[in-house]
Amino acid sequence: MGVAMVRQIRWRALLAVTSCLAVSGCRTAGQRYQDRDMDFGSIKTIAVLPFQNLSRDNLAADRVRDVFSSMLLATNAVYVVPSGEVVRGIGKVGVAAPMTPSVEDAQKLGTALKAEALITGVVKEYGEIRSGTASSNVISVSVQLIETATGKVVWAGATTKGGIRMTDRLFGGGGSPLNDVTEAAVDDLLAKMLK
Repeated sequence: MGVAMVRQIRWRALLAVTSCLAVSGCRTAGQRYQDRDMDFGSIKTIAVLPFQNLSRDNLAADRVRDVFSSMLLATNAVYVVPSGEVVRGIGKVGVAAPMTPSVEDAQKLGTALKAEALITGVVKEYGEIRSGTASSNVISVSVQLIETATGKVVWAGATTKGGIRMTDRLFGGGGSPLNDVTEAAVDDLLAKMLK
């Protein structure tokens, strides 16, 4: 095998590796479930319950919930119950686990908050990740919409945004700010929910 042939094989291998890295670098994965029998037009008021936090950042769930509530309200599609009212409603009803309400708890909260639906969420990843000399911010979150009349999950979605891109690996850099990544993730979830 000649030198030119070896170089060509190495070049093709390098292209294959960089293509794989580029595809996995900026993750935008996500799933979606929607109950086909649900009339989403009947939902006028939504209460966003505290999110569950599985990340290393102790405040991640509160931050993501705040961004989610604000961006949902900004769509003008529904009214979002203020977080203080949600906390008061949880205390009044006596829900032990507001992050994962039972069917009965969801129904009681719906009555107490005068909401047709509840949002629950789980923050799986939140913060900086590193790979070699490159670093970037990433967020992974899943959200459920629970109809309060039945206590049934009628919509669920998940997304992951951010991550280390190929340009970050090649040229360094820290990727997008965490707030921008969070807004992108929430925007993706809302687009899935409202379409």
